[in-house]
Amino acid sequence: ASVDASWVSPFTALGEIMDEVKWMEILSRVELQGDSQNLFTIHGETAFTHLRLNIYPDGGIARFRVYGFSEDKANDNSFIDAAASENGGETLACSDMHFSNMNNLIKPGFGIDMSDGWETKRRRGPGYDWVILKLGLPWIVERIVVDTTHFKGNFPDSCSLEGCFEPDTDWDAFLTNTIEWKEVLTNSKLSGNQENIFIIDQTSPLTHIRFNIFPDGGVSRLRIIGRPVS
Repeated sequence: ASVDASWVSPFTALGEIMDEVKWMEILSRVELQGDSQNLFTIHGETAFTHLRLNIYPDGGIARFRVYGFSEDKANDNSFIDAAASENGGETLACSDMHFSNMNNLIKPGFGIDMSDGWETKRRRGPGYDWVILKLGLPWIVERIVVDTTHFKGNFPDSCSLEGCFEPDTDWDAFLTNTIEWKEVLTNSKLSGNQENIFIIDQTSPLTHIRFNIFPDGGVSRLRIIGRPVS
């Protein structure tokens, strides 16, 4: 077996990791013993987010364990998810959650099935569905990830996103038409059962976003990636 490692943004799509990431070998090819624990010491001070275990030529492994120290990157101005509940994000309101709850959009990790996302009922007439989120802090948005994993025939055809800077506005004001929303992502096509990634050229801080789906459907997770504004 051998092991490679890389530092990758936690919000990088799986396809990018498979095809584009540059790997560094941290354990050269070594012999393994069957029915035993094979322990290897790694020397170095480089931090990694992803590992790739290679086996030659094939066979079975019961457990792959990696021991080390975590590196706190929260305060180095790195990219983090502004909408995530673990970072202070909140869902305030939505047009509909007939099949599953809007709060699932900002849960950590990946959705386990369709019920673990946000899905609205089918529309028989004009209109679209939307959800309003409060970000954990004022944020400069640089990337949006619309994850439609598990939604294959019932994902939205397209989506758009608007934002505003309203740090002192009560949540119920967002249910009226008094908020001045600014376009962050124009109406953009979505693909089903995958992470749809959009790069945003936006320099103004936002405190709230309105995520619109056309005309309806299901989304597993919504990630608002960027940098906090002090």
